[in-house]
Amino acid sequence: MSATAFQIVGLGEVLWDLLPAGKQLGGAPANFVCHAHALGANARLVSRVGDDALGQEVLDRFAARRIPTETIAVDADAPTGTVSVEVSATGQPHFTIHENVAWDHIEADAAALAAVERADAICFGTLAQRTKPASAAIGQLLAATRPEALRIFDVNLRPPFVDDAVITQSLAAANVLKLNEQELPVLARLFSLDGQPERQIATLADRFSLQLVALTRGGEGSLLFSRGEFMEEAASPTVVRDTIGAGDSFTAAVTIGFLRRWPLEKISHHASGIAAYVCSQPGATPALPEDLRRPFAETFSSVSS
Repeated sequence: MSATAFQIVGLGEVLWDLLPAGKQLGGAPANFVCHAHALGANARLVSRVGDDALGQEVLDRFAARRIPTETIAVDADAPTGTVSVEVSATGQPHFTIHENVAWDHIEADAAALAAVERADAICFGTLAQRTKPASAAIGQLLAATRPEALRIFDVNLRPPFVDDAVITQSLAAANVLKLNEQELPVLARLFSLDGQPERQIATLADRFSLQLVALTRGGEGSLLFSRGEFMEEAASPTVVRDTIGAGDSFTAAVTIGFLRRWPLEKISHHASGIAAYVCSQPGATPALPEDLRRPFAETFSSVSS
């Protein structure tokens, strides 16, 4: 097998979270890409920024991390995305997501298509599909992936941008599902799922032919399900600074662990530790310490080999 790093692509929004303490680079797919890169993957983002100072700073930040930027297009008309964020006393964020921004105009251009065609894993969500043109472009990019690639649907519901049709078509396109404890009841109502969360997850996996389902539950830990096996993980002890980006770091770690064919117990343990660390730091993509990155730093073997 080849000793090359996994090719991982995030599809969707990149933006600035305008936090009380200052702005932080954000957007779930962008966070996912940054963490996947930190864990040793060859990761890149398909997105769009404005032809403005904030857009240039996005490109500069990615370049500084040595993450390729050729798949981040520059929009001549729409501004770079921003989100006003208020953080509660318990560290939970509340978002006001501004509309008609650059990532609302994502296109399936040549650079994006080239990236997804060679990818081992692609992660996408609902927010970047809030406009019909962007949703169509993301659908086109997903259709261009190799059959064996992981297509990870990170539900990432952000009211009022919640569309049942987008959720359904995204699940149909995916073979991996990541969601949190607030999103599972939404899917349970949408698809008439009964029983406890474990039964709901198993039903979703069967109905949509999902290889893996990852459920994050905040302070209650996480639950993974794959091929009939459940793995429950208690939350790693931490002092929460804010939870922004923690789920995205978890998704990145789970993705790489699953690509490497780690057992669920190992995936769950390492992903939980990384998410806990991100919760202890301000912003979505703090630098990960060496002891958390080390288990992922062994020689990669691409599933495309």
